[in-house]
Amino acid sequence: MPAAQTQSTTPRPRTLYLAFEMGWEKWKLAFATEAADNPRIRSVNGRDTAAVLREIAAAKEKFNLPADAPVVCCYEAGRDGHWLYRFLTAQSFTCHEVDSASIEVNRKQRRAKTDNLDAAKLVSMLIRFANGERRVWRTVRVPSVAEEARRHLHRELEDWQDQRKQHGNRIKGLLAGLGLSAELNKDFPEELQKLRTWDGQAVPEELQTRLLRQFEAWQFADRKIKDLENQRARTIRTGTDSCLDMVRRLLQFKGIGAGSAWLFVMEVFAWRQIESGRQMGAIAGLTPTPYTSSGSSREQGISKAGNRRLRAMAVEIAWAWVWHQPKSELTKWFLRRFGTGQRLRKIGIVAVARKVLVALWRYLHDGTVPPGAELVDWKQKMCRGRCQVEPAAVAEPAAVAEPAAVA
Repeated sequence: MPAAQTQSTTPRPRTLYLAFEMGWEKWKLAFATEAADNPRIRSVNGRDTAAVLREIAAAKEKFNLPADAPVVCCYEAGRDGHWLYRFLTAQSFTCHEVDSASIEVNRKQRRAKTDNLDAAKLVSMLIRFANGERRVWRTVRVPSVAEEARRHLHRELEDWQDQRKQHGNRIKGLLAGLGLSAELNKDFPEELQKLRTWDGQAVPEELQTRLLRQFEAWQFADRKIKDLENQRARTIRTGTDSCLDMVRRLLQFKGIGAGSAWLFVMEVFAWRQIESGRQMGAIAGLTPTPYTSSGSSREQGISKAGNRRLRAMAVEIAWAWVWHQPKSELTKWFLRRFGTGQRLRKIGIVAVARKVLVALWRYLHDGTVPPGAELVDWKQKMCRGRCQVEPAAVAEPAAVAEPAAVA
């Protein structure tokens, strides 16, 4: 018998399949070796890795598997992050982190749902996925520890900006209740003392006390924002990490500042292995979602099934691109296609955002500069100290006089 036929008839080693249904207090573990199995369900305390390993060993014994039998695991991506994936792969197990939104569910209005049922369903889908049915769900690309750590600076900055906005809006709202307004700056406490209501009365003392406490919180958030922006600027100027070269290259484009370049690189470009422009648009959730069935056909808009931070920044930079890159072919296309009508421009800018992301990916991937795009020296941007203002202030001064040509 030929060697090839001998190898084809060699039976594959039996595999233990394990699905996690994770809560905060308890985890449900569902074990099976094939689709026909009645899943073995076990419960362990949340994050108890020693108990997980004990249950895996017990399941191998229950299913008459050798101690070194391969193990394939899966769990839904969510609050618990990627640490479990790293732990399981360190044990030489195969692990899949699954996008929760891609898991098929029963469409009945009333359906039974328990942790045991969810774990059993998940392990059955894992078996299908492992046996070649790759479209049964979508898996998550798990970053390394270093790649994940790079995201913290801009995400923390986003949190502090939200807090500053929250305190600022609360101050404005409290003053608006008296028909008053004031600028939020270092002189706010003095201005508050001078404010008078419609009948000439000062702001009530209790409200002044509350406003000053809110202003202290606003100042604290503002200082944190400036510290993080300065840290980001220093890192861009002096850092030696390879991903920072990508940030500097993106900063060469007019209309792209430090915040957007940093987010694009740290969220996606520095670690995702992007294979096509279509995949780039899908990562940002900017791909169309047509709905066509029999005689019904309609467009549902973009999927929004990607990175929300990347998508929001891409739309913002799309407006900046149209403003600061009037000679680029992309801007000319936008003006030809969506030049009239405010509603059309808001729809068209989403297409520009997708095209900008694809163009930036190609520029970083093979050095292709978008046709007609203008480049500047990123060092001059940083030296002017304007890289912390997003996104309009990052352009050359001459560009301020150009909006009339692109409007």
